Formats: sequence, C-alpha cells, structure tokens
Amino acid sequence: MTTQTELQIGQDAPEFKLKAYPSGEYSLSQFKGRKNVILAFYPKDDTPGCTTENCAFRDDLSKFEASNTQVFGISCDDVSSHEAFAKKFNFTHPLLADIGGETAKKYGTYQEAKGYSSRKLFLIDKNGKLQRIIDGMPSNSELLEFVKNLK
Repeated sequence: MTTQTELQIGQDAPEFKLKAYPSGEYSLSQFKGRKNVILAFYPKDDTPGCTTENCAFRDDLSKFEASNTQVFGISCDDVSSHEAFAKKFNFTHPLLADIGGETAKKYGTYQEAKGYSSRKLFLIDKNGKLQRIIDGMPSNSELLEFVKNLK
C-alpha cells in the first residue's frame, strides 16, 4: 500500500509506469534527460472541468511539443474510459490509467473517500525534478512560459 506523500519543488518526481490510451505504457524514467513532463491529475473522464483542461492541452499540444514537453492527463479511470473520452474530444496526448490510484498516492493527490484524484498539475524537468506544483487548472500560456525557461 502506498501512502500519501507531500512533494516539494526541487525533489525527484516519483517514478510511475502506467498503461495509456491511445497505446502502450509510459514511465517517467523514459523521458529523463530528454523531455520535460507535465503530469496533469484530474478526477474523472468526461466531466466539465476535466474536459476543459484536456481540450486546452489538445489545442496547444504542438506548442508544448515545440517546448520539448510531454503532456499527460492522468486519472484513476481505466484505458477503455480514456478511449471513449479521447475519441469524443479528439485528444492525441496520452491519458494515463492510474487504476487504484497508486501514482496519485505517490503524488499526494488521491482522495481516499472519493476513490479518485484531485486536480493538481506537476511540471517535471528533463532531469526528473519537480519544478512546479499547481492546484487546479493553470493556463497553458503560464505553463508554456515556464517550460520555455527551463534549461
């Protein structure tokens, strides 16, 4: 059983390895030394706030890619739920399936009583260090400005 963790800026981001829609598995370590990572935890597929957040990522995905940044949506929903959500809104960024919330617990976002993650975004640099932790839904322009200034 994983316990909740309070993460701090500058520390190593917790490793994860999760199945994703549209395909495969992703781990944080596969981006180390190569790309920044945005890990955007959200409560549930196809709900108003989660749709707004992921549509914003979809619309600016090329800008994040140009800034050497991989964007992930992550929730406790399974891959088939992610598939329906992604197809409905034409998402091309990976949606990670954190079934059981083990990764959410490592990042301190899991809501035990509700069985899902709270909305929190983690910006991880290419060295695997936490650079920003943001409650809620920041603007993409704020995120893009920050990742452009990462070394």
